[in-house]
Amino acid sequence: MKTIVLFDGVCNLCNGVVQFILRHDPQERFLFTSQQSEAGQRLLAEHGIKAAQALAESVVVLEDNRVYLESDAALYILHRLGGVWGWAYIFRWIPRPWRDWVYRWVARHRYRIFGRRESCMVPTPALRSRFLDR
Repeated sequence: MKTIVLFDGVCNLCNGVVQFILRHDPQERFLFTSQQSEAGQRLLAEHGIKAAQALAESVVVLEDNRVYLESDAALYILHRLGGVWGWAYIFRWIPRPWRDWVYRWVARHRYRIFGRRESCMVPTPALRSRFLDR
């Protein structure tokens, strides 16, 4: 079962998250697409997520017709990575409004704190198979 991560392709923080997942996912459970790509736009529409909402939330996770947003998305990624990262899933017991408040604060300030790119990242030939919009 593959987990799809839709990320803001011009966000340095989001690109860093993708790089982190790639480094810690030797089983290649994750596939990626930027929200700005054709594939990303199609997936967002198929799941009834408005593009503006997705960009505000910065990372959207899809798996088996389930949609994870905000802190649920971040925690689910760590859970799927397993190992030491899977321990972070314990934070799901913190009430979602609190977790999401922190997540939204970071998402709202991500360009100011981490910067932004002029264009979406282009995967290397070795990683191209992990991206839906290749």
